[in-house]
Amino acid sequence: MKELSSASAPRGSRVCTRGIPSPVNESILLIEDDGRIREIVERGLRARGFRVASAADGVSGVALARTGSFDLVLLDLVLPDAHGLVVLRALRALEARMPVVALTALDDMDAKVQGLDAGVDDYVTKPFSIEELAARIRARLRWRDESVLSAGALTLDLAAHRATLDGREVSLAAREVSLLATFLRHPGRVLTREQLLLLVWEMDFDPGSNVVDVYVAALRRKLGSGVIETVRGVGYRVGARAVAA
Repeated sequence: MKELSSASAPRGSRVCTRGIPSPVNESILLIEDDGRIREIVERGLRARGFRVASAADGVSGVALARTGSFDLVLLDLVLPDAHGLVVLRALRALEARMPVVALTALDDMDAKVQGLDAGVDDYVTKPFSIEELAARIRARLRWRDESVLSAGALTLDLAAHRATLDGREVSLAAREVSLLATFLRHPGRVLTREQLLLLVWEMDFDPGSNVVDVYVAALRRKLGSGVIETVRGVGYRVGARAVAA
């Protein structure tokens, strides 16, 4: 399927047909009030093998979710009839394990933070490329198939956003889940701040950023100080207490 021309794309969007993977036939629900963005996303994702249904507002989107079986939702956090987080709660009530990727404006940092804390699995900042969006979708769909991670006494339920250690259950924010999952996927390995920024936040290394330290501290407060160890001068790893059989 031919992509829209750059003249048809929203300012700042980058549409590319190179490197399109084989068809995947996964079903995506797009809830987005901007008609031009809807059209470009629909065409771009269909060209990459996804099936796409779309809605222009929250009520229509939730109604579509009730009538169909979707593998992932793309949700604009600013909708004409309802706040995106209200729509998110309605979607979660229908299917708790369905991944939700939020679409946010570049300067809408508050919406990003609220969305992640409310249970959004990931976000993509407008303007975005179809390649980036498709890659984020594929990554989240892989996570969907990997519902539980564990190392020793520590278990992480990715869909429920809940960790269990020594029989104690703790609810986690979405980004805390992403960070802990990254550690559990690399048991015993020391991960640098640079690696964690790339793996969890998909950010280039910023020596002035303390976001990794802030989220590590949050996990320690919730799960205990021994869950994540600091390796001085290098980075962090899952602690011996967490992985002990």
